[in-house]
Amino acid sequence: MSRPLPVLAVALVLLAVLAGCSGGGERGGDAVWQPRPGLDWQWQLDGPVDPSVDVPVYDIDGFENTAADVARLHRDGRRVICYVNVGAWEDFRPDRDAFPRSVLGRPNGWRGERWLDIRRLSVLRPLMERRFDMCRDKGFDAVEPDLMEGYANDTGFPLTARDQLRYNRMIADLAHERGLAVGLKNDLAQIPHLLDDFDFAVNEECAQYDECGRLRPFTAAGKAVFHVEYAEPTARFCPVARKLRLSSMLKKPELGTWRRPC
Repeated sequence: MSRPLPVLAVALVLLAVLAGCSGGGERGGDAVWQPRPGLDWQWQLDGPVDPSVDVPVYDIDGFENTAADVARLHRDGRRVICYVNVGAWEDFRPDRDAFPRSVLGRPNGWRGERWLDIRRLSVLRPLMERRFDMCRDKGFDAVEPDLMEGYANDTGFPLTARDQLRYNRMIADLAHERGLAVGLKNDLAQIPHLLDDFDFAVNEECAQYDECGRLRPFTAAGKAVFHVEYAEPTARFCPVARKLRLSSMLKKPELGTWRRPC
């Protein structure tokens, strides 16, 4: 026979439940943030953040923004995601010389970038740990790790789907070890295998390629999908996005301040 909880204990339980249900911009306790479907967001990777957009979630470049930038967004009630490239070397990053040439593959189509040999976990893990330490130390709530589907591209390395799964799970673990939520960037084919490892998804152009339905497992699990289109008009993709409970907007490819949300 169970005993009734004291009044104070009941109050504490209720507070914990309410904190766990929070998916917006407010800061919670030490638990990993869990963004819920439908949250509005801003994605700005072009330079220091412009904090003027009234949305509960910002996704900004981890290197180009300071702890003070993150703190300002927090004071405004925002949650803040740290953009970090985990799949390609970038010649414009301050840690570029820490990457041995043996892990650098072919150019990936973006200026100054080359694919990484994600099979080399012992080499890449400490490099990514330092990057995620930076995100944590600047006060970010989450990480958006970019280029997580090298196995589906011409990287210069014989990468397999299994290699990608192992690497992506390592990335998720590194984030969670630091108290950071982590998003699965694109990599739609592996969603069934990675859903439990990631707290939300970030997707580019699922409407243009008629693939948005593949993101249903995230929203069905109560996890946000932060989605952008670059070429499709909002009238074409927003009805589907609303039906699927995606957090969708139109952006220009340079990912500046401009946005047109659904």
